[in-house]
Amino acid sequence: MADRKKVMLITGAAGGIGRAVVQVFHEHGWQVVGVDRAEFGPGFPEDGLFIQADIANPQDIEEIYRRTAEFSPLLDAVVNNAGVQIAKSVLDTSVEDWDTTIASNLRSVFLGTKLAHPLLKAAGGGAIVNMSSVHAIATSPNISAYAASKGGLLAFTRAVAIEFAADNIRVNAVLPGAVDTPMLRASMNRGHFDGPSVQQRLDNLASKTVNGRIGTSREIAQTIYFLADDTQSSFMTGQALVVDGGATAKLSTE
Repeated sequence: MADRKKVMLITGAAGGIGRAVVQVFHEHGWQVVGVDRAEFGPGFPEDGLFIQADIANPQDIEEIYRRTAEFSPLLDAVVNNAGVQIAKSVLDTSVEDWDTTIASNLRSVFLGTKLAHPLLKAAGGGAIVNMSSVHAIATSPNISAYAASKGGLLAFTRAVAIEFAADNIRVNAVLPGAVDTPMLRASMNRGHFDGPSVQQRLDNLASKTVNGRIGTSREIAQTIYFLADDTQSSFMTGQALVVDGGATAKLSTE
């Protein structure tokens, strides 16, 4: 068993951060099961498995884990990365908007975690990494449903870490700040960033971080790998790791 390839599953594999995670784990010799409602296109690792499915649907999640178990009865890590962002004020957010956000960002992790547990336990333990957001701890206008889902994910991460510790399964969360992804670029039109063009808005956003720049998807992927790798983060569980260029360290009034 010692020489078997480790296996991980990631949702939202076709997104900006998702693709970087697929690449980083593959570089480290892991087999990757990727899940996304969009097609991945060329470039997915040949020794892996890509499943096109929508994690907002409970039936899809059951099918994802059924196919994963056929591919590998053992899982070493799960990265719950998929999510949606609806940019509306609280007053304009409908029940459907709210339910869509919670189903994709929070309920899917709850259901996936239950289905992942036997595969992680069968491997002798492993790691779950949940993709939260700085919006769980400091947020902005017109993104309340997203912020609530990411805050709920933090509390869920802590709860599962306590329950799964006996099975040697560690559960942590990553809270990215501004990262140059398609989701961030789409959010540039929410009206709270200054500048006539997307690039100028990105530049203005970068200037508000302590590091003076926006993060890359690969930087987040490396953090996720750190949390999944039991030789690097074996004493970490139930934690929220903020990766935001120092943005939340700085007072907004400064």
